[in-house]
Amino acid sequence: QVQLVESGGGLVQAGGSLRLSCAASGRTLSSYAMGWFRQAPGKERECVTAISGNDGSTYYADSVKGRFTISRDNAKNTVYVQMNSLKAEDTAVYYCAARPGGWRTSRERYDYWGQGTQVIVSS
Repeated sequence: QVQLVESGGGLVQAGGSLRLSCAASGRTLSSYAMGWFRQAPGKERECVTAISGNDGSTYYADSVKGRFTISRDNAKNTVYVQMNSLKAEDTAVYYCAARPGGWRTSRERYDYWGQGTQVIVSS
């Protein structure tokens, strides 16, 4: 059974930075795609960034391109997202998710989910 645990969320001022971490246990996820999703109140859960396990290819939503960077440390079985130049509209609960193979942007394509970490950006 795969468990994903996010950390690093919190309250930050607009323009600030946060780094979220997602630590996996139960299985080595080096060959898995990892995605970061977020869900704001009243909105659908959306994929903001993802990274494949096989070739390391990445995806970024237009809303975060140039501000967020996804990375992974397979030795630590951990994936990160560095979030810079944060905006009030980045406020959401952020979830990491895993699936075998390449990245996808649809939440239904992911098999494993963390419990989420809250990010609040004050303007």
